[in-house]
Amino acid sequence: MIKPVKYLLLPCLAAIMLFPSCRQALPSSSTAVQSVPAVKKPGDYQEKLLSGGRVRNYDLHVPPSYNGRVGMPLVIVLHGGGGGPQSIATTTGMSAKSDEAGFIVVYPAGTGPVGIESLLTWNAGNCCGYALDNNVDDVGFIRDMIDKLERELIIDPSRIYAAGFSNGGMMCYRLALELSDKIVAVAPVSGAMGVANPVAVNPESLIIFHGTADENVLYNGGAPLRQIDTHPRVDRPVSYAVNFWTEFDGCSLSGNVTSGHIVKTTYSGGKNGTEVILYTIIGGGHAWPGGKPGSLQGDIPTQEISATDLIWDFFQSQHGR
Repeated sequence: MIKPVKYLLLPCLAAIMLFPSCRQALPSSSTAVQSVPAVKKPGDYQEKLLSGGRVRNYDLHVPPSYNGRVGMPLVIVLHGGGGGPQSIATTTGMSAKSDEAGFIVVYPAGTGPVGIESLLTWNAGNCCGYALDNNVDDVGFIRDMIDKLERELIIDPSRIYAAGFSNGGMMCYRLALELSDKIVAVAPVSGAMGVANPVAVNPESLIIFHGTADENVLYNGGAPLRQIDTHPRVDRPVSYAVNFWTEFDGCSLSGNVTSGHIVKTTYSGGKNGTEVILYTIIGGGHAWPGGKPGSLQGDIPTQEISATDLIWDFFQSQHGR
């Protein structure tokens, strides 16, 4: 006699409960904690993802122009140490820019001590905090997050970018090194390249913003004069990152323009059309140019330029490589 299906399933369920190895045959853990349906519509979402054995969080903004048929660019925005998705969204105004320009923006959250959401950090090499102490796989998290978003949204894979402030800017440099198969260009703001022995895989375009009076991440390198993180560190100068990437990409100096307190230095002609642009803010502190200062997000920002606008313009020029 043929047994009903429900009775045939009982031994399988028992085996899964008794033998942990059987659980590995279940669907991937990233789908097990989805908090929203797989098909996204325009709007704001607070999402979860299991990555590296940790439940990770991120905020997602899908602009009104998203129609689910045409692939949209994706911009990843990384908060600074002690910040979070909401604070960096406010500081940068990137969601408003996404509505204006038509791209999806995601604000991932770093990790911190359980129950203390104000001490979130990224493992960017030599900084910072909980993420560094616990060797958190943040590169793996960003990769898993991109993969999950590509399952839920129509994203143009040739137009995925990352921007970040402070510790998030440091993380951008690491993503350029280790996630260049996914991310086309990065925009570090007030961050240093802190990976000990950097090895680049693919040519990558960068737009960099840094103030000469930054005391948290010194423009010319060295130990911070002011920091939230208690770990001692010595940052490399901005010139180190510029020299590393222009040499690897094969870029050469093509322009140096000063306007007010802003110096724009451009290196172009790199492999696959890559270029590196450095915006030096003379007398500028630890801040997102053109942004709003927020809790633990740095000094009063210059309003002579808008990093958000310039970053998006740069990203647009770098798609399709």
